[in-house]
Amino acid sequence: MDDGRLQSGDLLDSRGCLVQSGYAFSQVKRYCRAAVKPKLRIKEWDYYSVCDGDYAVALTVADNSYMSLASVSVIDFKHIKYVTKSKIGLMSLGKLGMPSSCTEGNVRYDKGGVKISFDIDDAGNRTLRAEYKKFDGNKTFKCEFNLAPASGDNITVAIPFGKKRRFYYNTKINCLRCNGWFSVGEDRHEIKNAYAGLDWGRGVWTYKNTWYWSSLSCETDDGKTLGLNLGYGFGKPTASENVVTYDGKAHKLDEVAFDIPYTQGKIDYLKPWKMTDNEDRLELTFYPLIDRKDKMNVGVLATDQHQVFGKFYGKVVLDDGTIVNIADRMGFAEKVVNRW
Repeated sequence: MDDGRLQSGDLLDSRGCLVQSGYAFSQVKRYCRAAVKPKLRIKEWDYYSVCDGDYAVALTVADNSYMSLASVSVIDFKHIKYVTKSKIGLMSLGKLGMPSSCTEGNVRYDKGGVKISFDIDDAGNRTLRAEYKKFDGNKTFKCEFNLAPASGDNITVAIPFGKKRRFYYNTKINCLRCNGWFSVGEDRHEIKNAYAGLDWGRGVWTYKNTWYWSSLSCETDDGKTLGLNLGYGFGKPTASENVVTYDGKAHKLDEVAFDIPYTQGKIDYLKPWKMTDNEDRLELTFYPLIDRKDKMNVGVLATDQHQVFGKFYGKVVLDDGTIVNIADRMGFAEKVVNRW
């Protein structure tokens, strides 16, 4: 599938169409909201996930033009439970001022008892703060996470759809070193030397979409950072987003597939998944612990999301043939179906 690296320059031409599709190991294309033509369908979001093996916390701010979203999730692996709360607003139309780059600019959301901020200083340090009143019953959620500057490669893709002026520009950054804390009511948990990941996306999608995505940020037994970003199903890509980052260097994979088991004719998200590629470089078994699911159907808007957290076991082969083994590392994999 992979047929070309993105070159530096503008993402969109004067008609609002992709200048080039493909992938890169940094965000080389310049995104400009003003260049996007179907204004009411622009989707812009920043999603951070933090995981230390005992807990995961996910923070989202999105401006989807006809709606805004601020969301917080806490996943408790020790007690096998989770809480997700979201605040939705109407007709944001770019008012959140989402940054045009993943390496600079700040995000602010403050409405209806929910405050979320993502800040990046001149040195590249990121600070994530959030407060969500009545998050779990009457308990308030608060957090502050400090992320070290991103070092090494990421994966950036510019993906077209079958419809004119529809595109997906996305950067995923794994292995952001994280320290900080979060609290729910009086219960406070310290995060020390954990890892975070960023999903930064901008684009104009078609109405119906299904995608598969998996992410892992960890250290190997020899102390090297290891990031996995695997995904498919979204748009009509000329290049995949599949990549392994090992000690900061990206090793590109081609096509991958998630084999999710069925029980009595229905997908069984909590049974072990298999993940493989078309070049015999990826062989993983994913053992689920928690299915963070969300389903909504309100006429023209519908979503069926299954973000499953669990442990990865298996191996991946780097560009030079080196085999990296993975065992007992916590991450997530998901299947999402949207109509919006």
